[in-house]
Amino acid sequence: MKSKKLALVLAGLLGLSLLAAGCGGSQKKEESKPAAKKVIKIGATAGPHADVVHAVADEAKKQGLNVEVVEFSDYITPDKALADGDLDLNSYQHAPFLANFCKQNKADLVPIGNTILMRMGIYSNKVHDVKDIPEGATVAIPNDPTNGGRGLVLLEKAGIIKLKEGVGFKATTADVAENPKHLVFKELEAAQLPRSLNDVDVAVITMNYVMSSGMDVKKQGLFWEKDDEPLAVMVLAARAKDKDNPEYKKIAELFHSDAVKKFIEEKFKGTIVPAK
Repeated sequence: MKSKKLALVLAGLLGLSLLAAGCGGSQKKEESKPAAKKVIKIGATAGPHADVVHAVADEAKKQGLNVEVVEFSDYITPDKALADGDLDLNSYQHAPFLANFCKQNKADLVPIGNTILMRMGIYSNKVHDVKDIPEGATVAIPNDPTNGGRGLVLLEKAGIIKLKEGVGFKATTADVAENPKHLVFKELEAAQLPRSLNDVDVAVITMNYVMSSGMDVKKQGLFWEKDDEPLAVMVLAARAKDKDNPEYKKIAELFHSDAVKKFIEEKFKGTIVPAK
């Protein structure tokens, strides 16, 4: 009897030993699986910015990077999400906007590369050269402080007016020091400017509204901001602590890849161009 009990005990111990070995083998096999690639989340506003980031994401995949594009409908949330760590990067703004956000929110975000150009331009349905703008012409500009001043600076760079020294992008129509053609300024909502072209002689319009209205840049455009204008150059932003992350720097480089440049050229036909 005792020998039978002993045999049963030994058999039970052997079974437990085999079960433990089986579990250990399974765990070891599970641990040997390769780790999933880290998802790099890039925020962008819906529309042109998101379109370009999707093209970058496609190229990143070929480089072994797993990029997810997160689209937003406003201009503040993408920076908040980046600062909070919900995003790894974002692409939708110029450096002055980013700097202002950081100042107001005590955030530590920095640009790590230039992406695309969104240039403000001078447009007309009636004249084909800034030199041909007639005496007493009506010129429409955005009525918001930032883009209104930006528009006046552009008119000055085009040689049409002269502003008081030092006012820069804070300029208002009251800061026009020289107006040799006696232009009449009409301040309108930025979104209304493309529709105003039949009623005014010239309008100063940001590129996002040029695109959304279907305007013809080549036919209607007279003069644009330069390629190095800070408010025209969009940037890829990251948290300051991640600015030297090699994967993020690789993504910044992909905005200038031949494939992404080709996508921008074919998709936007000159309204948006790659930044340098």
